[in-house]
Amino acid sequence: MKTRVLTFLPLALTLIFLIGPFIVIVMAGLSSGNNLAFPPPGLSLKWVIKVFSIESFRASFAMSMFLAIFGTLAALILGIPASYAMSRYKVPGSETVRLIVSSPIIVPGIIVGLALLRYFVVPLSLSITLALFAAHTALILPYAVRVVSASLNNLRSDIEEAAVLLGASRSGAFFRVILPNIRGGVLSAFILGFVTSFNQVPVSLFLSGPGVRTLPIDMIGYMETTYDPSVAALAALLAFLSIGIVFIAERFLGFTRYV
Repeated sequence: MKTRVLTFLPLALTLIFLIGPFIVIVMAGLSSGNNLAFPPPGLSLKWVIKVFSIESFRASFAMSMFLAIFGTLAALILGIPASYAMSRYKVPGSETVRLIVSSPIIVPGIIVGLALLRYFVVPLSLSITLALFAAHTALILPYAVRVVSASLNNLRSDIEEAAVLLGASRSGAFFRVILPNIRGGVLSAFILGFVTSFNQVPVSLFLSGPGVRTLPIDMIGYMETTYDPSVAALAALLAFLSIGIVFIAERFLGFTRYV
């Protein structure tokens, strides 16, 4: 009996640590009170409904969706050929390239955001939207390269050679043979990039500006002036959205095989 307790106690503590904040946010977002507090005095959906009526949330949500979708697509357009080249050919300095590509993951986001602002955005006088798009694409690129590379490494290279021997060009073999066989990895990379971009905070904090902000940054700004439970309600909705996307990806794509 004592052994079972010692075995399950760390698991229970880990689950409480991981799930506890989520439960607190959900309950706070369903509060019937007027202030952000836990435990709530009662339960109500009024703050969930109010989230959809706040204009700044709608605008920043649209911006976050734009960056998440098109930033991820741009990262895949750049990452798929790079992954293919490093997987199929002996590219000089490929390990150095992999390290450089992975640098946005290794380096803290605050440093990346400050560096982009100081040495990229300000000297080139980029618009806020373009700066955010370029930054999010750069942040998602390492995930695209890693996930697509994993799919290519698990794919037998001789099927491409067979297609070439049967008369297909290299580009034709790639689009007709390679790409369809790694579509699961490509979709997984898209989902991972989408979730990463949508929830991105440090870099977006440096690059956002007047009238152009992502949803997480807008939520931070909203909490500086208003302390009602609408932010908690929105956070809970976003958490459910992320969980739903990952669940569907795991159910239909086997998401964990690629990440």
